[in-house]
Amino acid sequence: MKLPIYQIDAFTDEVFKGNSAAVVPLESWLPDAVMQSIAIENNLSETVFFVRSAEDTFEIRWFSPLKEIDFCGHATLASAYLIFEKNKNMPVIKFVTKAVGTLSAVKLQDGLIEMSFPKRSPEQLETIPASLLEGLSIRPKEVLKNTQAYFAIYDNEQEVKTVAPDLRKLVELGSLDVVVTAPGKYHDFVSRYFWPANGGEEDPVTGSIHAGLAPFWASRLGKNNLIALQISRRTGLLRCRVENDRVYVSGAAVQYLEGTIEIPLA
Repeated sequence: MKLPIYQIDAFTDEVFKGNSAAVVPLESWLPDAVMQSIAIENNLSETVFFVRSAEDTFEIRWFSPLKEIDFCGHATLASAYLIFEKNKNMPVIKFVTKAVGTLSAVKLQDGLIEMSFPKRSPEQLETIPASLLEGLSIRPKEVLKNTQAYFAIYDNEQEVKTVAPDLRKLVELGSLDVVVTAPGKYHDFVSRYFWPANGGEEDPVTGSIHAGLAPFWASRLGKNNLIALQISRRTGLLRCRVENDRVYVSGAAVQYLEGTIEIPLA
């Protein structure tokens, strides 16, 4: 079986920056094991698959090289970019997911793509896991948690840049990942994201965690429109807006590769 594949860099307008996603449009779902094998072969943060179920609606699933992921922002942005490129007159895209409901995407006048995510605000922890404190080279001033990750809060951008993870300790946190974050020098806030249990070492740009980061910093900074920078080696820029129970995350994307993969099916 031959399938189209695209590699798209998300949350950037430059190739080789942002976060790369492999995008595989399907006419019908492949077996889970086959989709996981494709993700392992691609060896990117995520490989995303989608199947069109209506004119503007797509079922979507995301796979890291380790497992299927409940929620992925950058691969959703990559998928929306590809669909908008192939359907120039489509005003809104709806993505139906297993875990986080329906996500929508619209193309803004400035060319950015804005996605609507459920708000997933973190909550303060009374007891901080020892593995978290042992797994970060700089002790955070406070720690919160949502259903996706622990939030380690720092005083400034330099601490976030400098902190080194001990992935052997962080993987002990089980299904939860770790985001480290602080106010930015030139942006409202910055972050880095470590996910040894679910995908790898450090994720270049993590759109999904901004469903928690944006409401946290909106409350701390007293503003609902924020500019965020994920300061990984590749970096990524995200524009966030918090409204009621939704978080709107916008970014650019650029295509790097278009090709064909050939897979055996029993």
